[in-house]
Amino acid sequence: MYLKKYNLKNKYALITGAGKGLGKACAIALAEAGANVIIISRTNKDLSTVSKKIKKFRVKCRSYTCDVTNYNEVKNVIDQIPRIDILVNNAGTNFPEHFTEVKRSNMEYMVKINNIAAFNLAQLCTLKMLKIKNRKKIGGSIINMSSQMGHVGGPIRSVYNMNKHGLEGLTKGMALDLAKYNIRVNTVCPTFVVTPMTSKFLKNKKFKRDTLKNIPLGRFAEMSEIASSVVFLASDAASMITGTSLLVDGGWTAK
Repeated sequence: MYLKKYNLKNKYALITGAGKGLGKACAIALAEAGANVIIISRTNKDLSTVSKKIKKFRVKCRSYTCDVTNYNEVKNVIDQIPRIDILVNNAGTNFPEHFTEVKRSNMEYMVKINNIAAFNLAQLCTLKMLKIKNRKKIGGSIINMSSQMGHVGGPIRSVYNMNKHGLEGLTKGMALDLAKYNIRVNTVCPTFVVTPMTSKFLKNKKFKRDTLKNIPLGRFAEMSEIASSVVFLASDAASMITGTSLLVDGGWTAK
C-alpha cells in the first residue's frame, strides 16, 4: 500500500535541461514511475534520444527545444502545455573561477540561468498548475536542483555558491507562499555526480582525490541516486515535505 504513493500515473512532469546528465536521468525516472513528461533542452538531437527512451514506459512525452534564459521562449512553451503537476527546475551551469578572477560575463550568465531562469520557470509553471480547479486536492511539486554548495562554501565556486544559496532561499519563500494551494517546493542537493558537466573537472587527478576526501561515503553520486530522490519528492510519499532540502551528498555537509 505504501509503495503506491510513489506511483506518478496521470501526473504531468516538466523537466528542464532534460537532454543529458541529471535532467535526462530525472526525466527517465519520472516516466518509469508513471508520469507523463515534458522535456526541455536547447538541443533537439538530445531530446529525440531521450524521447525514445521515455516512450518505452508507455507514457506521454512532449519535447521542446528552448533556451530557458529566454523568457519569451519559455512562456511560449508553457502556454502550449495543457497541464503541469510537477516541475524539475534542473537546467543550470557552473564556471569554476577564483573569486578574484571571475569574468563578469560568466557571473552574469550563471545568475541568469541558475537563478533568474529558475524563478521564471517556477512562476510560469505555478500559474499553469493553479488553472486546475482541484489543485489543492491533487497537490503539486516543484523541485529545484540545488547543490551541496547551496549549504557550504567551496573554493573557486563563489558565484555558484551565491547561485545555489539564493536558490535555497527562493525555495523556502516559494514553499510558504504556495502551501495554501498544496504545491510543495523543495530542493535536491547533490554532491559531485559524474555527468557531462562535471566530467571535465574530475579529469584533474588532484581535484578528484581532494574531492573524494570530502565525501565520507568515499565515492561520487550516481545519476540514478539523484533521480530517485527527485521521484520521491515529486510523489505523494513526500506529501508532508516542503520548504526543505534533500541532501544527496554522501555526508559532505555533515562535517
